[in-house]
Amino acid sequence: MEIWEQISRQRVKHIVDSYQLDGEDDEYFYEYLEDLLQAYAPPQIELALVETLVESWRNVPLLRGVVFLERSHEILKSWETKIFAPKISPTHFQLITGLDATPIFGADKTQHPKQVSSLAFPT
Repeated sequence: MEIWEQISRQRVKHIVDSYQLDGEDDEYFYEYLEDLLQAYAPPQIELALVETLVESWRNVPLLRGVVFLERSHEILKSWETKIFAPKISPTHFQLITGLDATPIFGADKTQHPKQVSSLAFPT
């Protein structure tokens, strides 16, 4: 595994750990997360996790575990079939995660989510 892949996986793990998203489904959660990491680029997963997190803040208790990943996976699948329009800004992403938003949104962090024409997802 190359260094950029390790860093990308570590960023995803940071989001999961910061909000204790694994819940009580540890084994199944991490198997599912690994499947997602095999199927999607880590920056896409990061954004889907954060969008799911923001969406789930409206509900009590906070979604966690496999249910959380299932919702994130739904978001990832929806991006395959429609025009991608992130619901959060690069600044919000950075404030929520504590991570640099550049790997997700590219170098221009001043763009509003609706103005993002292409993301910095590696191909």
